[in-house]
Amino acid sequence: MSVGDNEFFREVTLRICSSLDIDQALAQVFEYIARHIPADAMGLTYMDLNTARTYPVARVARDGFPFFWNDDVSEVPLPDDYVEHLRTKPPHESSAWVVNRPDALQAVVLRFLPQLESNSALGLRLDIRGEDVGMLLLSAEGPDRYTPRHAALLETVREPFAIAMSNARRYMELVRVKDLLAEDNRALSADIKRVTGVEVVGADFGLREVMEQVRQIAPSNSPTLLLGETGTGKEVIANAIHMASRRSHGPMISMQCGAIPETLLDSELFGHDKGAFTGASERKRGRFERADGGTLFLDEIGELSPEAQVKLLRVLQERRFERVGGTQTIEVDVRVIAATHRDLDQMVKEGRFREDLWYRLNVLPIRIPPLRLRREDIPSLIQYFVERKAREMNLARTPRISGHDLERLKAYDWPGNVRELQNIVERALILSRGDRLGFPDLALTRPAQELRASTTPSGPIRTMDEAVADHIRTVLDRVNWQVAGAGGAAELLQIHPSTLRFRMKKLGIRPVRAHAARAARLGPDRV
Repeated sequence: MSVGDNEFFREVTLRICSSLDIDQALAQVFEYIARHIPADAMGLTYMDLNTARTYPVARVARDGFPFFWNDDVSEVPLPDDYVEHLRTKPPHESSAWVVNRPDALQAVVLRFLPQLESNSALGLRLDIRGEDVGMLLLSAEGPDRYTPRHAALLETVREPFAIAMSNARRYMELVRVKDLLAEDNRALSADIKRVTGVEVVGADFGLREVMEQVRQIAPSNSPTLLLGETGTGKEVIANAIHMASRRSHGPMISMQCGAIPETLLDSELFGHDKGAFTGASERKRGRFERADGGTLFLDEIGELSPEAQVKLLRVLQERRFERVGGTQTIEVDVRVIAATHRDLDQMVKEGRFREDLWYRLNVLPIRIPPLRLRREDIPSLIQYFVERKAREMNLARTPRISGHDLERLKAYDWPGNVRELQNIVERALILSRGDRLGFPDLALTRPAQELRASTTPSGPIRTMDEAVADHIRTVLDRVNWQVAGAGGAAELLQIHPSTLRFRMKKLGIRPVRAHAARAARLGPDRV
């Protein structure tokens, strides 16, 4: 049945553009073309004249008819004279060519498509902006199967096939890169597990009860609240929960709530669309969206403002949100693990933390004991930190620690908990000379009982906020109220300057009058 050029063009274009899967699209085109042009096989190739190679992209054939190339062929060399012909062909040369009989075969065709020796062939060179990029090949059993009309009809769909082949190449490259990224992500996750360790140091001793709770709650999807002093290893326990859960193959995303300025909190949690605010030059996914299918760890949840608490509660209840500046509702499947060193129960009573959010987070609470209550873990922790830091420093030998120094370290109360122990060990490794670690810090020579006695308040018991505020003021006085920069309060307190400013504002800490002029002179970056 004859068909007009316009109808043929429309029907072929609709089919070749019907799917991103080029094999599926080519199969639909093959079914239609075979009604109007003899075709027992069809193939699409990408051609690179710089390498003189053609690369199979897709193919389809009726049962029993040989393909142009075998399954294991990834590239086919092009004859030099054929490449030269393509480079020097006249501008108006027809893109379609016909080969009907063996005695009339173009030698160059037989040399890279020997399957055509006993069959007829119809080819169509594909080009984009005048540059040859590929070829469409049709083959029919027996000689004299194709006519000039068939060639003219096929030439009408040269552009759709060229565009489809180019898009298919890009899509295949995106799939390849996606697979590589997925493979790299799996390898990176495995490396992180080897470095951080799925095994928690102290799991069989001081953290035995904590790890038993971890094993009990890991299969659940309910929110989990980790309670404990600063530096006790709450993020390590959160990671252990994630790795023991059914979400272990999903992402584990962390966010330090106290380090995010209030104006950026919405964007960090929920993301933003392009143009949502000044500087939003592109769309950004928030922490909830990135953690979809996995776990979101919110550290220092007690630092959130009342406004942020309302937004977090809504997401926990509805599991959906909108990006900043967007209208699309995004649904997520995220398990939230929150952590804090604050007494949230007392904060609820004082009206500083939402009661409904407290109940929502406190479904499965875990209290992590401070290091002074699990001194039996100190030797194992020291050995772990020494070995890890020695690897980072590429030390030929791992320094040893004497029994006397080990007893001194065990006698210390560690107000900074595991984080302080880690810093002490790292400093000792950096300053050590030889095979033995030294700990000259005078504070470590004081027994725990003496430290407790010296730090026991004799007056009224202060609240945590009052104690923190007094400590921040003491440090600020020592550095002449310099917040950021070298030697500033943020550096001494080992926190980010923006976090320190946020806490100062929250606790009502203001520079004293004697430093007001200096504060104005130095500017916001220093005060």
